[in-house]
Amino acid sequence: MSLEIERKFLIQKKEFKKVCHKKRHIIQGFLNSNKNRIVRVRIIDNEGFITVKGISDKSGTTRFEWEKNIPLKEAKELMNLCEKGIIEKIRYYHSFGGNIFEIDEFLGTNKGLIVAEIELTDKNQEFLKPDYLGKEVTNDKKYYNSNLSKNSYKTWK
Repeated sequence: MSLEIERKFLIQKKEFKKVCHKKRHIIQGFLNSNKNRIVRVRIIDNEGFITVKGISDKSGTTRFEWEKNIPLKEAKELMNLCEKGIIEKIRYYHSFGGNIFEIDEFLGTNKGLIVAEIELTDKNQEFLKPDYLGKEVTNDKKYYNSNLSKNSYKTWK
């Protein structure tokens, strides 16, 4: 169990891919997307995970998170029980200023949306920002994956 402290930004320049050192394919679904907690199943490349997240604080930066590795076979089986709206994305990793930025390029019904996240050790932690970062959307719940699974990016326009 731990607290997740992160900030989210839109991407304003697609050149971010040139500086990334790794990428992974992610498929995720939600067994429960209640506003007070979510239960997520995720397949990252060939690994399975189950995650429980609590409600965010007012700033949107901090919330409870519990995650465990589960066998890939079980993750695939649990995907069949998920609510409608499976998320698929490519996650890119960029080491910058002593931190790792995780950049999600969404696929499927969320294609066109690219969001960067940085996990912090303190919600007031200062960090260097790469030039591809755009508007901060940390406190905008429509960018939460659990919301994107119900209200996809393509329906926003």
